[in-house]
Amino acid sequence: QVQLVESGGGLVQAGDSLRLSCAASGRTLNTADMAWFRQAPGKEREFVAGNRWRGGSTYYADFVKGRFTISRDNAKNTVYLQMNSLKPEDTAVYHCAAEPRGSYYAQANYAYWGQGTQVTVSS
Repeated sequence: QVQLVESGGGLVQAGDSLRLSCAASGRTLNTADMAWFRQAPGKEREFVAGNRWRGGSTYYADFVKGRFTISRDNAKNTVYLQMNSLKPEDTAVYHCAAEPRGSYYAQANYAYWGQGTQVTVSS
């Protein structure tokens, strides 16, 4: 069983940066594919970024390319999402997820989820 706990969210202004953290317990993440999703009010949860443990490949949704970066620190068993040039439309609850079975982009394929951290970007 994997437990994921996100942190680092908050209220910022447009153009600011935040770094979200996802700390894992129950197993090591160095052999786990990881991802970040987000869910805005009234909208479905959507894929933001993913990272494969084998080879370190990263994947991003088009709307965050060039602004967000996913990374991991295996020694700390933590995955990060660095978010730069934030926009009001980035406002959402951000969740990390682990171990997809199948498509990386489908939330239904993930076995483990964190409770989420709120990011609010004011204009």
